[in-house]
Amino acid sequence: MSLVFRSIGVSRLRIVTDGEGVTTLAAGYGCPLRCRYCLNPQCFEAPEPAKEYTVQQLIETVAVDDLYFLATGGGVMFGGGEPLLQADFIHAFRKEAPSGWKIGLESSLAVDPKELAKVIPDIDLFLVDIKDMDPGIYRAYTGCSNEKTLAGLRLLLEKTDPEKIRVRIPLIEGFNTEEDRRRSQEQLRQMGFSKFDLFRYDITRGRRKAGNPAEK
Repeated sequence: MSLVFRSIGVSRLRIVTDGEGVTTLAAGYGCPLRCRYCLNPQCFEAPEPAKEYTVQQLIETVAVDDLYFLATGGGVMFGGGEPLLQADFIHAFRKEAPSGWKIGLESSLAVDPKELAKVIPDIDLFLVDIKDMDPGIYRAYTGCSNEKTLAGLRLLLEKTDPEKIRVRIPLIEGFNTEEDRRRSQEQLRQMGFSKFDLFRYDITRGRRKAGNPAEK
């Protein structure tokens, strides 16, 4: 049986939000978290029938922007939901997609690290949303433990270049403070991360406000 990607949607011509260059976001169904201010609650349950792509169908769909990808250093960003729930598909996509396309992953890492390990060699940019490093804050906000996220962070440091990883640290009204976020960032620095995206959730609109990318 062919691998398929169960897709919420494919969003073209994205600039800045998903790394360098022009990118296409391929968003997939499924998420292990239940964040209190979830930006994509439609990801939890896929409708029947859901839109599905084989590897070749998704390549053909996004290839309309091939020239943009190659000219700007862009490519395809897998997001969701939690794209690592479809790690086998992402690995297969990287094997078949043109080598000039950059492949990104936007993830909470809240899955079995074995799923992350399947795609680490395939990914050019990891955007990791850790919510907060404090276990209590994380559980209060997501309903889950952050143990898998921490294991995923350690695995990334072991298996890939930290320069490929940008860690997103939100300020979430009612759940953490600027001091909590500062502590999270310092803990991550001590682990070996150096690239961060600091931003505030705009809970009134169900979206995040423009952030403050911190490279140092």
